[in-house]
Amino acid sequence: MKTAQGVLTVSVNNELPIAPLGRQYSLRESVTESLRTAIIAGTLKEGTLYSAPALAAAFGVSATPVREAMMDLTREGLVETMKNKGFRITSMSDRELDELSEIRLLLEPPVMADIAGTVPPAGITTLRSMADAIVNAAREGDLASYLAADRDFHAELLRYTGNNQLVELATSLRARTRMYGLKTLSESDRLADSAQEHHELLNLIESGDGPAARELMRRHIGHARGLWATGEHEKPDQEQQP
Repeated sequence: MKTAQGVLTVSVNNELPIAPLGRQYSLRESVTESLRTAIIAGTLKEGTLYSAPALAAAFGVSATPVREAMMDLTREGLVETMKNKGFRITSMSDRELDELSEIRLLLEPPVMADIAGTVPPAGITTLRSMADAIVNAAREGDLASYLAADRDFHAELLRYTGNNQLVELATSLRARTRMYGLKTLSESDRLADSAQEHHELLNLIESGDGPAARELMRRHIGHARGLWATGEHEKPDQEQQP
């Protein structure tokens, strides 16, 4: 309403029956998430050249958001631009995937021990909701939502280190990891079982059990080179890697 001075004021009622807004994606973000998932899960093949118009036709959108999405994925190292031709999915050798896992093992498990017992109750509540989203996406076979929720969960958890560079680096390494076994695991319902590890990790962090949280994170990352990568369980030597 207007006051006597003609200034518009707004009445605020925090009890209005309106649900909080969830994460809203722009068209560009939606296309990026879908393409990222297709690359990580292997639907778009390594070394293959794709044109923006062809991908746009598959999405039922113009080529512009596809080109914008591909530029974002270029910065993530998932695709490379081929001038006047399109975008090629970058190849990732087994050795390169091993190296990504080795770096993640150096970074993430130790800080799980460091933050164990330090996350406030409100933070645990938020993280549990995010872990629920991961499990639900796995049960529904929604790989795009699964990967996005998994990325957001681990980034939020790492923020409790207070080290923004660590958050950015670990998130980048996670995004570059290929997980060609995800579709197989999803179809066999094993992905939902694996997704429960996020709740197990939160239980350990909430209870302050640093050593157990570190070991669970080691196992969780190990899936990237075993269970999630191929759809098969890790070999013993993969589980014991430093």
